[in-house]
Parts: sequence; C-alpha cells; structure tokens
Amino acid sequence: MSEHLTIDRLGAQGDGVANATSGPIFVAYALPGEQVIATVERGRGSLVSIEKSSPLRMEPACRHFGACGGCAIQHLDAEAYRAWKRDIVVQALKSRGIEVEVAVLVPCEPHTRRRAVFSARRTEAEMLLGFNRAQSSEIVPIEECPVLLPGIVSAFDRLRELAGLICATPQAFHLAVTMTASGLDVAAQGSGKLGDEARRAAIRFVIKHGFARLSIDGEIVVEPKKPMVDFDGVTVSPPPGGFLQATAGAEQAMSNLVSGHLSKAKTVADLFSGCGAFALRLARKSAVHAVEGDAAALAALDKAFRATPGLKPATIERRDLFRRPLSAKELASFDALVFDPPRAGAEDQCRQMARSDIPFVAAVSCNPATLARDLRILIDGGYRLGSVTPIDQFLWSPHVEAVALLEKPKRRR
Repeated sequence: MSEHLTIDRLGAQGDGVANATSGPIFVAYALPGEQVIATVERGRGSLVSIEKSSPLRMEPACRHFGACGGCAIQHLDAEAYRAWKRDIVVQALKSRGIEVEVAVLVPCEPHTRRRAVFSARRTEAEMLLGFNRAQSSEIVPIEECPVLLPGIVSAFDRLRELAGLICATPQAFHLAVTMTASGLDVAAQGSGKLGDEARRAAIRFVIKHGFARLSIDGEIVVEPKKPMVDFDGVTVSPPPGGFLQATAGAEQAMSNLVSGHLSKAKTVADLFSGCGAFALRLARKSAVHAVEGDAAALAALDKAFRATPGLKPATIERRDLFRRPLSAKELASFDALVFDPPRAGAEDQCRQMARSDIPFVAAVSCNPATLARDLRILIDGGYRLGSVTPIDQFLWSPHVEAVALLEKPKRRR
C-alpha cells in the first residue's frame, strides 16, 4: 500500500524517518524535509517517488548506489553527512547520560579503503562478484566503487576470474581482499574444497597476476610475496583474513590520539591488540603488553616487534578477554591502557578497569552504542572523560569509529 509521507529526520542507519500515527516509518534513500510516496510494510517504506526534494540531496558518486548495499547515504550533502555521522556518536553518549563535547568528525576521503569483503557465487550464466543488496542475500555485481582504493577496483575482473577458479560450491562465499605493500592479499571463506587441478590453476593465476597471497578457509594456498602493511615504520605481515583497520588514514588518526594520550606512560597494556596497530606504535616510547585471543595475530605482532630495532620491550599474551578479562589486580602494573574490542564492546573488562587505578585509558570502538555503555562503566568507576573523537573510515555507511580518552585522578593515601 502506497502512502504519502513527510520525512522528519535521518535515522542512525541512514534511512529517512517519517513520524506517522502508527509509529516511525523508515524509508531508505529519503532525506529530512522531503515529501515522498512509499509502499509501507511493517514500519519500513520502499521509496516510489519524491514529490518534494531536499536541497541537501546530491547526485550519488556511484552508479550502483541504491542497488548495492555497501553504501547507505551517498545522496546527502557532504557537510550534512558529516554532521549526521557525528550525531550518531552524540546520541549514543546521551542515551547513557554522558555529557561531553564531541569533536568534529575526522573525515574519510573517497578511494581510500584498503580492505573489502566481496560476496561471490557461480550461476548458470556467470561468476558473480560484488556486494549484497541491502537486507538481502542477492549479490549485486559491481564494476566500480568510489570507496575502495583504485588498485582493488582495477582488479575486479581478475578477482572475479580467481573466484571462478576456486569456486567448488553452488553456495555464495566470501572473498576478503586487502591491498598491501606487496600486492593484493585474497582470503576466501566457504568456497568449497579445492581439487588438485583447480589448486594448480589458482596458483598459476595468482603468480601470473602478481597477487601477494591466496588463502582458503585460513590455509595459505600460495604466497609469492609475503603481504606487508606499515604501522608507522614498523612492517607487519597480517595473517590470512586477519583484522586490519579499513583505511590507513583512519588508523593513523586513531593512533595519533591514542599515542598522544598515553605518551607519558612507561608501561602500557593493549587489549584486543590484533596484530599490533597500536602496540607497535606505542612501543616506540613505552613497554607494551599486548593481549589478544587470536594466536595468528599475536604471532604477526611478535614477529614484527622482533624484526624492528629500537623498540621498547613488548610482550604478548593469548587470552579470551570476553571469558577471562584482566583483573584489577593484574592491571595494577600498567601506567596506561588502550582497548579496541569488536562491536560487542568490552563490558566485563571495563568493570575490572573501573576498579583499577590506571591513570590513562584510551577507548577505541566501531560501535557507539557499546562504547557509550563501556564509558558509563568507567565514568561510574571514577574516570573523567576528557574527549571523544568520531572518525569516519566507513564512507557513506552508518558505521563510525570513535576514540575516547579518559583519566583517573590519583587517590589520596
């Protein structure tokens, strides 16, 4: 059923929101102030036409926008987009009663994303490679992407051909592609068991086209050149499919904030350290203890540390911080701490941190909601929140990073 709607605001996922008598209706690709016709079902509207357009509406940067689900909001004026993204963090903090001046959003430039996860599937007609349609398992084949580094975009045809060579399943599978200093690092997941002939063909293809590495379900198939990334002068080879910040610029912005806040510390704990984006930078000035549940990531961090002269001591510990967070007693030996958990946040770990006397804490998060929850725990435990800086590394999406810097005054003895 079609309805005439007036869009009142922009939701946290980038949908236009109309306040109807039955409740909010979320309309994808609609903007505040617009009058639209949409088909409505269960509180969601599909845009049919725009009767009155917003002056903030822009021409999308990509021809796939609206079909590809990778971007939610290419159609909004750049200044308004940045304000909306900053406000996602502001509203998350307010929901937990946290009043702090949120800094201006650190912007993300187009053509800078160095890692993407593609969906692939073989059909009767062709090999599909692209991104899923929003809220769907349908794969939208893509020929361009203004978000990704040009080196990834120019390899679309080769990646599609490689996907065809390793595909041994009728089901969709994933292809994580990372641009490294050595070339493209390709990690397939769920592509099926690779036969001997297909393996040999894939190896020849990777070598011929100068890819750095191909792995399938964590197993390295071929690695002509070890994939390398640079963490401010420290060279690291991440494990197959390993976590890496989406853009080098955002990683640097986050690292600058963290390093500046923890600069006086002699000993630093890096929790959820990954392969060392923060730890290896902090080791320039401080002794670092990196804690992470992924053994391969820790091994990459440790190898990079041992290969780099001039760093302060760095130790590693494999530990599931969700099941077994560092206790307040264990944290007592550190002068400072940085934590960068997955989207679920670090609730139990923060409860231990709140009981500790660590004077300087830097919180890094890709989820404003769980960040706000964790900050509330730390504030209630005596920490003062000095600043929160939102950082855009997921351009034209509703996802936003943030770095929060906290201090705890010394207790009087």
